[in-house]
Amino acid sequence: MTKIREQTPDIRFDYNNMMADIIGPEQGITDVELRSMRNAAIEAHSYVRLNRGTGMMGWTELPYNQDDVVADILATAKAIRRRADAFVVLGIGGSALGPMAVFQALCHLRHNELSKRQRKAPKFYVEDNVDPERMASLMDILDLDNTVFNVITKSGSTSETMSQYLIIMKMLKERYGDKVSEHIVATTDREKGNLIKIAKKEGLKTFYIPDGVGGRFSEMCPVGLLPAAVLGIDIRELLRGAMLMDRRIRRSDFKLNPALTAAALQYLAIKKGKNISVMMPYADSLKLMADWYCQLWGESLGKAVDLNGNTVYAGQTPVKALGVTDQHSQIQLYTEGPFDKVVTFIAVEKYRAEVKIPGGAEEYPNVSFLSGHTLNELISAEMEATEYALTKNHRMNSKIIMPVVNANSVGQLLAFFMYETAYLGAMLNINTFNQPGVEEGKNATYALLGRAGYEEKKAELDSKPAKREDYII
Repeated sequence: MTKIREQTPDIRFDYNNMMADIIGPEQGITDVELRSMRNAAIEAHSYVRLNRGTGMMGWTELPYNQDDVVADILATAKAIRRRADAFVVLGIGGSALGPMAVFQALCHLRHNELSKRQRKAPKFYVEDNVDPERMASLMDILDLDNTVFNVITKSGSTSETMSQYLIIMKMLKERYGDKVSEHIVATTDREKGNLIKIAKKEGLKTFYIPDGVGGRFSEMCPVGLLPAAVLGIDIRELLRGAMLMDRRIRRSDFKLNPALTAAALQYLAIKKGKNISVMMPYADSLKLMADWYCQLWGESLGKAVDLNGNTVYAGQTPVKALGVTDQHSQIQLYTEGPFDKVVTFIAVEKYRAEVKIPGGAEEYPNVSFLSGHTLNELISAEMEATEYALTKNHRMNSKIIMPVVNANSVGQLLAFFMYETAYLGAMLNINTFNQPGVEEGKNATYALLGRAGYEEKKAELDSKPAKREDYII
């Protein structure tokens, strides 16, 4: 009998509480204002459609053009699972945040604390910083004999990642000699950069980051797919979810295209002074999705100049929050502070577990009312209550509704955010896919550490104004 795959429902976007007839005309968006975005939305949609698969928009085709790559990833992941008890990603930015977000979303929330028999996959670590204490602590817990590393950098010149690589490779060579390739996999550009040269020299198994796929848009290529597959996540279903969202966003009518509508609303919100975008999932499984979103939104939209060379200082500051945790830390500000934020909730309709709240404090009515309910009911009620409090106080908020959290719905969510970002970038008339502000910091770091070719930048740094001692107390 052929097993029928259960269809995951589409994720949905609810923007009621962005609108003037719900939160009031002073802060909300009117139907007239939203309709006025129709031409800009059509132009943004056309721009994204016409540039699919070109320039730095190679990510749009990842759900369709990776059959051979996926097969190779699955075979490699199976071999790694069979022999490794730990899988460590060396990367930063998109090379780390995407894998971390998908791991958190789709694996057991205590994955590394389970026995190997229970997790059926290696423990998972992502080293996305160069704090020396962190690297030392990792070495304290790893059994190198049973560890596989995945070094990820497209350029092969990312200082943080390559410093980690040098440290790990020295240890592996000292221990395993010419068998070092059994313990490390590279993910990088097929032809350019340092890592591909090193990988060929060392005989490393290598996966390639396609042209036109920048770090923050790379989760659906080997950057994210290999770690996910090693963890036993269904990467074909992840890609299928992205494909389903991609088909939905093909529609140019922004009332039928959720990512386009979301972008138009954020554009109008920015024009109304809402320069902070709060991402607030109500599920621990989606906690790191907010971290990934912050990089995607911040690096893509924070630009000093537009495509015509005009100084615009575009962007909207992304902030991560977690429901219900941050109801007790941030919501006071969001409810009664400045009118400068848009809060986006991520709601889960059906959690993967149900926990009942028992009796036991009947003499205390303000506790016993909880008895007979479930944590599922409580977290849903908390989200609805927070949504209501924001709305009552005329604060813009919207909601992404996920029927369940699985590989398919996570694929949909990732694609939704990437297309929303691309559409808003087009509406703002900026280069969504570069990151000149990041490059300035990188170049200064190279200069400070004596990299050849950065002597002029070092001279610039040396000539900066001296700090005044009386400003240091």
